[in-house]
Amino acid sequence: MAGQQFQYDDSGNTFFYFLTSFVGLIVIPATYYLWPRDQNAEQIRLKNIRRVYGRCMWYRLRLLKPQPNIIPTVKKIVLLAGWALFLFLAYKVSKTDREYQEYNPYEVLNLDPGATVAEIKKQYRLLSLKYHPDKGGDEVMFMRIAKAYAALTDEESRKNWEEFGNPDGPQATSFGIALPAWIVDQKNSILVLLVYGLAFMVILPVVVGSWWYRSIRYSGDQILIRTTQIYTYFVYKTRNMDMKRLIMVLAGASEFDPQYNKDATSRPTDNILIPQLIREIGSINLKKNEPPLTCPYSLKARVLLLSHLARMKIPETLEEDQQFMLKKCPALLQEMVNVICQLIIMARSREEREFRAPTLASLENCMKLSQMAVQGLQQFKSPLLQLPHIEEDNLRRVSNHKKYKIKTIQDLVSLKESDRHNLLHFLEDEKYEEVMAVLGSFPYVTMDIKSQVLDDEDSNNITVGSLVTVLVKLTRQTMAEVFEKEQSICAAEEQPAEDGQLDTNKNRTKGGWQQKSKGPKKTAKSKKKKPLKKKPTPVPLPQSKQQKQKQANGVVGSEAAVKEDEEEVSDKGSDSEEEETNRESQSEKDDGSDRDSDREQDEKQNKDDEAVELKFPAPGKPGNYQYTVFLRSDSYMGLDQIKPLKLEVHEAKPVPENHPQWDTAIEGDEDQEDSEGFEDSFEEEEEEEEGDD
Repeated sequence: MAGQQFQYDDSGNTFFYFLTSFVGLIVIPATYYLWPRDQNAEQIRLKNIRRVYGRCMWYRLRLLKPQPNIIPTVKKIVLLAGWALFLFLAYKVSKTDREYQEYNPYEVLNLDPGATVAEIKKQYRLLSLKYHPDKGGDEVMFMRIAKAYAALTDEESRKNWEEFGNPDGPQATSFGIALPAWIVDQKNSILVLLVYGLAFMVILPVVVGSWWYRSIRYSGDQILIRTTQIYTYFVYKTRNMDMKRLIMVLAGASEFDPQYNKDATSRPTDNILIPQLIREIGSINLKKNEPPLTCPYSLKARVLLLSHLARMKIPETLEEDQQFMLKKCPALLQEMVNVICQLIIMARSREEREFRAPTLASLENCMKLSQMAVQGLQQFKSPLLQLPHIEEDNLRRVSNHKKYKIKTIQDLVSLKESDRHNLLHFLEDEKYEEVMAVLGSFPYVTMDIKSQVLDDEDSNNITVGSLVTVLVKLTRQTMAEVFEKEQSICAAEEQPAEDGQLDTNKNRTKGGWQQKSKGPKKTAKSKKKKPLKKKPTPVPLPQSKQQKQKQANGVVGSEAAVKEDEEEVSDKGSDSEEEETNRESQSEKDDGSDRDSDREQDEKQNKDDEAVELKFPAPGKPGNYQYTVFLRSDSYMGLDQIKPLKLEVHEAKPVPENHPQWDTAIEGDEDQEDSEGFEDSFEEEEEEEEGDD
């Protein structure tokens, strides 16, 4: 049996194959991801979105600080060098000789297969005279010719060639290793060992150790573990955090501490500039000593955040620090939301009364602060200030108008185009178009709620102790689509106006929100829940944070609402249901046709739909329960949505004593017992027969 032989690549051919593949695996994807984008295309993209994002900080920074030209040039040089190396290696591979080819003696003698013995001998004489070493020929070629001649004339050699592919008989199986032979050369052994030791004993442990040290300091959401501990301590300490306390706790994150985050900076000029901003803000308490909330880094972050919310002008040396702090705020607020939800779950899972859960007001303030940080507005400022060119000085012209009195974004959208233009007449045409572009990019989300009990015969029947699943379906559009729908409605209603139906059209030319808010007003019967006169506009949440906030708001808020309303379960629930039914029936009559047309358009257009399941156990007593589902945005102010959810909980069904499945199981058990009895009697009969024998 043939043996095995491992050979290093002496000629370097195999190593070229390996190196070509390795370089190709790096160069091809690197070119796809790292090739610099065309600067003209980037400028065109920025120009197209100028109306919407022209006043945003990142947009202005992109225009003021364009990407240096040397970076794309270096990228191109490196990628082109990689492609040059790849093409060179591919060329070398294409020119290498095939060493592992099938041996054919006819090709060596330059004969056609099936040549006669006379032709073989004649050709052998001619080639021997040409390549004989004594005649100055090639000795290696002469040996190949002699071997080929023997393979075709000698019987044993011919037999070996036909069976094993070689005139000398079976050969050892050769495996090539894609490494040059100089690596295992004794002369280079010290150098090779030094490189291996440096790579695997120094570089690799340092890289793994640094990665491990960094990973254990951060959570799965790339938040410092120390920050999570700080938030957990102060959230538990202060159950009901108002906005001022929340900002103070938020600024205590270790991400702002240069000791734990090298990206955070602390300058000597901060000792002069920060006190000046504190005097301008005027509402910061510096007497209380509560580390780390009163540490210099935390105080600086708090002052920068408050100045951002007040839209104050800060020195240029602090603008970079403020941008760094604002970039961290969304992730830190989401971490605080997670901490509050976890503490609420822990408090409800324990029977200890000393462990008190945070209030829902703390959770609400976290989400409101996220909106405030994104928009750069204080808590009770008008949401109209989110629009460009709407400042404090001209806000009164919009909000205190004698005819319109616009207070919210929804009020502005509900106006006709001509009324909006008249209301904003103080703006130039270019600024008005920019306001409309930004307003058109605002989200418009419809939220549908359906409660059921999954894996139950009657999914619509909610019983005591059952697991209720609330399916929340969100459909996201933009305000621009609302504008288009409004224009189509107005165009359709202008045609009857020409026929003399002017009075009718005056009541039918309102926008989408006003059409959906028709119906009798519902009086409040509880101090805790006041129905809105107009449905609030739904708000979209980013995909990275939307589901967590919806679950936190929906589940936690719903369970808290149960505890608040369990004592108020009475005839009020049924009365409110009747009023709600009447209101919905009236609104369906008003906008039934619009709803049908919307459904048809929804089927034609690809809208951003998302469904979320909120699960919680049903109350322990039968009755009518009032829940509230909150949909909060992390970016826009004044576009939150609150919807009531009513559950009618019934008594649980009695446990059945008999069931068809149980009867089947019993019959199977009886059959098994009968078969066992039959086997026992059969064995007894066999024993009696053996005894008779």
